[in-house]
Amino acid sequence: MRILITNIGELTTNVADGDDLCGTLHDAAVLIEGERVAWVGSAADAPAADEIVDAEGRAVIPGFVDSHSHLVFGGDRAAEFEARMQGQKYAAGGIRSTVAATRAATDDELRIRLRGFLDEMLAQGTTTVEIKSGYGLDVATEQRLVRLAAEVTREVTFLGAHVVPAEYADRGDDYVDLVVGEMLDACAPHAKWIDVFCETGAFTVPQSRRVLEAGIARGLQPRVHASQLGPGEGVQLAVELGAASIDHGTYLTDADVAALAGSDTVLTLLPGVEFSTRQPYPDARRLIDAGVTVAIACDTNPGSSFTSSMSFCIAVAVRDMRMTVAEAIHAATAGGAAALRRDDIGRIAPGMRADLVLLKSPSRVHLAYRPGVPLVDAVWKDGVRAV
Repeated sequence: MRILITNIGELTTNVADGDDLCGTLHDAAVLIEGERVAWVGSAADAPAADEIVDAEGRAVIPGFVDSHSHLVFGGDRAAEFEARMQGQKYAAGGIRSTVAATRAATDDELRIRLRGFLDEMLAQGTTTVEIKSGYGLDVATEQRLVRLAAEVTREVTFLGAHVVPAEYADRGDDYVDLVVGEMLDACAPHAKWIDVFCETGAFTVPQSRRVLEAGIARGLQPRVHASQLGPGEGVQLAVELGAASIDHGTYLTDADVAALAGSDTVLTLLPGVEFSTRQPYPDARRLIDAGVTVAIACDTNPGSSFTSSMSFCIAVAVRDMRMTVAEAIHAATAGGAAALRRDDIGRIAPGMRADLVLLKSPSRVHLAYRPGVPLVDAVWKDGVRAV
């Protein structure tokens, strides 16, 4: 089946062309054949196809790649959010309330909710999503979470080292023993990634190193939560161990920025977190100008960022993180692909997976210009129209 999307007013390919980060084409067309993009070029030169889709001069972008989410959980923390909006400070310990609700939920309850979130994200243009565990914090529940996540995505992250659960209070090292032993044994077969929350109130640098190195030894690839609540050594650890990404990065030293710029580690920004916690926004301009590869993700979770809207995160990044629209959209597509070390998504070019989003607007700028407005008209995932 050959599908031609033609009469595209503005096509974002992310195949950089000189100063144009987004590789923008006008009056363009894209040919989809099977699961892949077969051809990209001028609409006037488009090849024959079995089905024609007229974009009517509107914009097409790659599907969003959300490289950081926590979609498998029970309950919510609306009361905590309300208290925070009234001045209560955000702290990592709130995760434990979600742990209790998640442990109590059945597989079917978690599965139904997970698929609901995925449908919500797909309707907003997200075609690839990474999903972490981390709301079980015991062997049985963590194994359940990565197993359920693996039903819907290949990008599954074992995050048993999210926080120390209540039953291990003041015994963090003992909990790490569990994470790197029995818990890792149970979860590694279902996961691709290993993650740790290297932060005050969560895990120390030595504990984080143990977790990451144990995961690497089991064939998992590392990624790290760090520098969300204050400066620390998590960035240096992530770069040293070759982590695909370090996520949050709200508080970065000059040495952190230099280390990231000289590495293949992506800095994943999570605008919804700062929006929902009233912490200071990271300065993306500082990072980009230094040569750091930047991604944007939603960090969908019940505590610090309960949004699944990548377009909302793009709007916040443009307004409050000093990114251009082109940089923000690139970060939410090609940047997310880099954070997942994927070379088959995040761009629209021959051979890439056919994950595309047709907007209701003539330009990608409208994603930031019209915040909160549903601008996705159609979505193709793996060459199949899904929305």
